[in-house]
Amino acid sequence: MTIIAQISDLHVQQPGKLAYGVVDTNSLVAEAIARLSRLNPQPDVVVASGDLIQDGTVEEYELLKGILAPLQCLVYLMPGNHDHRDNLRQVFSTHTYLAKESAHISYVVDDYPMRMIMLDSIIPGQGGGQVDAERLTWLEQQLLAAPETPTLIFMHHPPFATGIPWMDRKRFQGHQALADLISQHPQVKRISCGHLHRTINCSWAGTVASSQPSLVHQSALDFDPDGPSQFVMEPPAYQLHVWTDKNLVSHTLYVGQFDGPYRFSTGKLLTTCPLP
Repeated sequence: MTIIAQISDLHVQQPGKLAYGVVDTNSLVAEAIARLSRLNPQPDVVVASGDLIQDGTVEEYELLKGILAPLQCLVYLMPGNHDHRDNLRQVFSTHTYLAKESAHISYVVDDYPMRMIMLDSIIPGQGGGQVDAERLTWLEQQLLAAPETPTLIFMHHPPFATGIPWMDRKRFQGHQALADLISQHPQVKRISCGHLHRTINCSWAGTVASSQPSLVHQSALDFDPDGPSQFVMEPPAYQLHVWTDKNLVSHTLYVGQFDGPYRFSTGKLLTTCPLP
């Protein structure tokens, strides 16, 4: 069994600042990391799938490094549209997978029964995402290199339409070319993304594609065609992807203080719980 924890959209920022004047992202992320670091069993690896910080500054990445320090397992970082590739590389220079020879931060982790491909989808200076010809070629090479190995692709931007009008106004650039490629590679068991600040799942290009909740605020669910972009303070959450028996199962864990666990048979409160 391999356990992969995916955290996303942390938006760490300068002390004392509130995201959008409302959200104390640093304290929310610190609480989530503290709880994640106490999981039993511990994940084999943590993937942070973008929007690690708010403004892309070196100072924010230094703060992020301190907040992530309690994690006991390997951590793999990916950029989102709020990130700055060079500043990320500078502060996390010991993370050798953040290759400097490429314009985009895409890489492969081959150390587990399920192969993980981290695909950089950002367009510097823009909020939307894309897979251009260079990244598409790179991804094709990685998929051809291990056609029999179960593969999980991580991206920041989801390539699929959500059905929520305000989310879908900026469509992912290159989504059809990416779908054509993925559909030729049945070893891709999941495409797991961030960016949307909601748990969304769909069948896409012959596989399952999904987006993650955020460790801070969540996007509002609104099907109004004219609705504005908006967020709500639903509970922070992250996911555990469990690979076992040739199957990938994902669990959503909410961060906070909740009553329980109680036994179904008696209604009595248990004194211990494997997931803090």
